[in-house]
Amino acid sequence: MNLICKLTDADIGEKEKEVKAPKLRQAARGIVLREDGKIAVFNKVNKNEYKLPGGGIEGDESPEETFKREILEETGCDVEIIAQLGTTEEYKGKENFKQISHVFVGKVKNDTKQLNITQKEKDEGAKLLWETPQKSLELITKCYSNLKASDYDSVYSTKFMVLRDRKILEYFINNYKK
Repeated sequence: MNLICKLTDADIGEKEKEVKAPKLRQAARGIVLREDGKIAVFNKVNKNEYKLPGGGIEGDESPEETFKREILEETGCDVEIIAQLGTTEEYKGKENFKQISHVFVGKVKNDTKQLNITQKEKDEGAKLLWETPQKSLELITKCYSNLKASDYDSVYSTKFMVLRDRKILEYFINNYKK
C-alpha cells in the first residue's frame, strides 16, 4: 500500500512528542470527482477550514464502505470508487493518537443534493463546495495559517487534518491519471 504522507507534531510546527501505545482511529477519505472535473471540498466556515470529505470507520465496515457512506453523508453523492491512492498516517503526540486514513478517488454516479451532516458539522458552519483540483488545493493551503478552534476541535488537531488533505490533493494532482 502506497504511503501518501506520514505526519507528526513537527510537521505542524509543534515540539515532537513520542506517541506510545496510541489510541488508533481508522478512516477513509479522498477525492470525489464530478463529470465536469470539479471535486468536493468541505468548508467549515466558523473554523476557516477547507478539507476533503471523509471520516472514521464504524463497526466492521471496510474502508471502501466507509468512504462511500461518508461521501454520501457529506456530499449527498453516491460514488463509484475508481482508484485507491494509498494511505496517510497521523501521529498526534499531544493527544497520544494515531490515525490511518485509506484514500480513494470516487466518481459521482448520482447527486441527491441532500447532505446528512452531523450537529458538530452544522455548528462549525459546514458547507459543500465544488472546485477544480487546483483551486481546492489553493483553498486548503491558504486556510492553514488562519485556522480557528471550535467547541469540538483545537487548532492543533485541525492543522493535522488540513495538512493531511493538502498532501492528499498534491499527490492526486501529481500522480492520478484518468
